[in-house]
Order: sequence, then structure tokens, then C-alpha cells
Amino acid sequence: MISIFIDGKEIQCHEGKNLLWLALANHIYIPNLCAIKERAEAYGACRLCYVEVEGEDRPVTACTTTVREGMVVNTKGERALRLARTAFELTLSNHPVDCAHCLKSGSCELQKIARHLGVKLSTKKLKKFLREQPIDETSPVFIYEPNKCVLCGRCVWYCQEKIKTGAIGFAYRGFHRWVTTFNDEPVGLSECGNRIELAEICPVGAFVAKVKQDNKSRINETGG
Repeated sequence: MISIFIDGKEIQCHEGKNLLWLALANHIYIPNLCAIKERAEAYGACRLCYVEVEGEDRPVTACTTTVREGMVVNTKGERALRLARTAFELTLSNHPVDCAHCLKSGSCELQKIARHLGVKLSTKKLKKFLREQPIDETSPVFIYEPNKCVLCGRCVWYCQEKIKTGAIGFAYRGFHRWVTTFNDEPVGLSECGNRIELAEICPVGAFVAKVKQDNKSRINETGG
């Protein structure tokens, strides 16, 4: 066992543990969107989990960092927070913010991260570039709104690595990048179209669960 310090709190653990998951397990929140504990290698796409480590010249991403004896970590350092806020504002620049009507409101990771970083979801620092893809309601268990996707890769990981169907993936580049199927057929009609897990692992309102009650279709707001 080794001892490390995160925000002044001493934590004993095995050397080589992942810093992000160790912090979260000890009730120390570090913002993240793309992290999946089961993933063999960290994806590191969202760039929200920056922390400062004593002895390092610059902030590091917690999801790609392993702990070592005597490590001193500061999750609240101004340099790390500045980088995380910039990454978050870039994410918001192509995310339609309409929390009052979003079915994931209350359990959306963007809301939690905004509170933690002290950033307004309706920030006007950056120009908005919003996608205009149609909503996909072809699945019997979920609704897919690609315009709300933050490209975290969780759903892609689930279909490609967890259940190995390869049904969905990233397509195109830059602003036009989105999660879709081969030939852009509806995700709901793919091999992952009956997987409620997509709604459960989605951190935002891109995938939301659809349930039947009294013969009327509605959304299960606790699905995320």
C-alpha cells in the first residue's frame, strides 16, 4: 500500500491505481464525460479532468494518470480549472442548452460540471455551432437526439467493445462529427437499437430511455 494526498486528504491505495477513479471513490469530484471504469485504456477525449500534481510542470488529466507513493494532487488549482473551463465551454458551443425541456435535466452531467466549475450553461463566450440532425425514435427502448451528443464515446465503446456489435461509431470530422451507423441508417434500427444501456451510460440527453405506461409513450427520466 502507498499513501497519496488529494486536496490535502491522505488516501491509502495500491500503487498504479487510476487517479480519476481513486478520487471519485473517495468522494472527491473531478469533472469528466468520457470516462468508463471498464475501459482498458482511458479515452481522454473530453479534457475536463485536469488536475495539478506536485512536481509536474503542467496540469495532467486524471483519467490518464496512475498514482505513485507520496503523490500530492490538487484538483482545485487555478491552472487546471482554467483548462477544464475552456474545454467545457468548447463542448457547450455545439450543445443546444434547453434544460427546461430536456428529459435528462436533473441527471445531466453538464449541469453537474457547470456547477462545479462555476460556468453558466448559457455562456456567450463562444459562438454557437449547432448540428441539425433529425431525432431518431425508431428504437423500442430509447430516443436518440444526435444534436445533444457531446462525443464522449461511451455509447460507441459499449457497442464496439462491450458487446462487440460494431453497430455504431463516429463518422465525419470536425463540426460534422457525430455518432451514427453505416450509411447513416437510424441507430434505433441497428443491432444496438434495443439496448437500453445506451440511455443509461449517456451522460447527457442524447440517449434517453423510452418506456410504455398506460399505452402512452413517455420518457423514463431516471434512465441516465
